[in-house]
Amino acid sequence: QVQLVESGGGLVQAGGSLMLSCAASGRTFSSLAMGWFRQAPGKEREFVAASNWDAYITRYADSVKGRFTISRDNVKNTVYLQMNNLKPEDTAVYYCAASRSYGRSLAAYDYWGQGTQVTVSS
Repeated sequence: QVQLVESGGGLVQAGGSLMLSCAASGRTFSSLAMGWFRQAPGKEREFVAASNWDAYITRYADSVKGRFTISRDNVKNTVYLQMNNLKPEDTAVYYCAASRSYGRSLAAYDYWGQGTQVTVSS
């Protein structure tokens, strides 16, 4: 079992930055792929970014590529999402998730955090 707790969300103006953190406990963190997803009001949850176990391999949604960076610290059991040049359309609840296999599909992820709200004002 893996428990995930996100933090770092908030209100920011367009063009600003935020860093989200996700602390993991339970199963060996360093063996898991980690992902970030988001869900805006009235929309389906969507993929944002993913990292394999050592962050050597990462993937991003086209909408965030070049602005967001996923990283992880396997000593601190934490994954991060650095978000720069934020846009109003980035407003959503952001979730971190853990998977035994690397990928961008929601179905691949076994464990989910409770989410953290990110609001970008124009």
